[in-house]
Amino acid sequence: MSHSRRSVLQAGLTGAFGLSLPGLLQLRASAGLASRKTAVIYVEMAGGPTQHETYDPKPLAPAEYRGPLNAIDTAIPGVQFSEFMAEQARIIDKLAVIRSMHHTNGSHGTSSHLTQTGYYLRDNQNRENEMPCFGSITTKLRGANESGVPAFVSIPTSMRFGRGAWLGKGFNPFETVKSADDKAFEVANLTLLGGLTNERLSDRRALLTGFGETRQLIDREGVADSIEQFTREAFDLVTGERARTAFDISKESPETRTRYGMNSLGQNMLLARRLVEHGITVVTVRASTLGGWDDHGNIADAMKKKGPGFDQAVAALITDLHDRGLDKDVLVVCMGEFGRTPRVNKGAGRDHWGQVMSSVLAGGGLKVGQVIGSSDSTGSVPKDRPYRPENVLAMVYRHLGIESNHTFNDNSGRPRFVLEERGLIKELV
Repeated sequence: MSHSRRSVLQAGLTGAFGLSLPGLLQLRASAGLASRKTAVIYVEMAGGPTQHETYDPKPLAPAEYRGPLNAIDTAIPGVQFSEFMAEQARIIDKLAVIRSMHHTNGSHGTSSHLTQTGYYLRDNQNRENEMPCFGSITTKLRGANESGVPAFVSIPTSMRFGRGAWLGKGFNPFETVKSADDKAFEVANLTLLGGLTNERLSDRRALLTGFGETRQLIDREGVADSIEQFTREAFDLVTGERARTAFDISKESPETRTRYGMNSLGQNMLLARRLVEHGITVVTVRASTLGGWDDHGNIADAMKKKGPGFDQAVAALITDLHDRGLDKDVLVVCMGEFGRTPRVNKGAGRDHWGQVMSSVLAGGGLKVGQVIGSSDSTGSVPKDRPYRPENVLAMVYRHLGIESNHTFNDNSGRPRFVLEERGLIKELV
């Protein structure tokens, strides 16, 4: 069969169903259900969060380093957070805070690519992934925890470099597009086109199964399996209850929704919890909907705007996972692409700084209730136990049961490791 005819057949099947699904449902033959239904929620603090005004305050440093915010005590004696992290300070027994994260780059693009794929971006002008992100690799090697749902979902949109690269567009995330606090929130790809009902869709499916001659033809040409898989998964996703229920945040009680925060980030974090409960393996949440983290100026006002909402949403998510008995199965990561300069600039903000950054891990059956590593007295460089973003990704893959030394061939035929730097964070295991 010619390539064009194969394309027509595939397009015909899609058109017959009236679906508008992305390619993520294709090319999944190698991604079976996992034996242990672990999942990851990755909170992308896009822009590069300040370490001083979040998890690593320096109250004894000179004013130009200390910054404008106060330090507060946490539930662990001797450990302090910045003042807008009060809820997380209260539940620090459920957190592992790494204060000695570092790398060598201060570019948003290059650093985001590193924290989301484990590799620096070679071309700093590139806006597309050069390596697959961890969610795409998980989709390829493992798939969803349950049938009838995507393996990889991004709320509301993908991370800066949260796509599949040379694995193919079929391994890009399923995007909600809107935030879950939107009154018109609806996941478009789970909606039938106008005039279609489940009954009519079932009739069309029955019609397709009756195309015996065509089926024999495509069987001989070796494309039947991929078409059948796409057809089955698309049909199940659009007509099945699991996906619609997972994305239906209205099923949450008003009390629960309020606990997370009645704003875009709070509701997106709540949606992330619903998704992992219903079988999605990787969920990424852009934690910039209340304001990005690229605070070059007036950092006090910027943190006042987004800090309390972020703090409330993260604390609510982690507490909720514990209350539901999901803290061993679901790993939560909060991380940006870099930290901020130790010295406050003339605009009362802080600039890009890869030399040290803070990140938070929770759940995943890890050893929590601890601070790992430290920065020096001004928050400039790691003082002890230095770790890199690749080590966090190694923990993600470990939790998901994926071997970090697995190799793929890229577009040039060159074998590429899932991670080249794959050391674990030993204090967590």
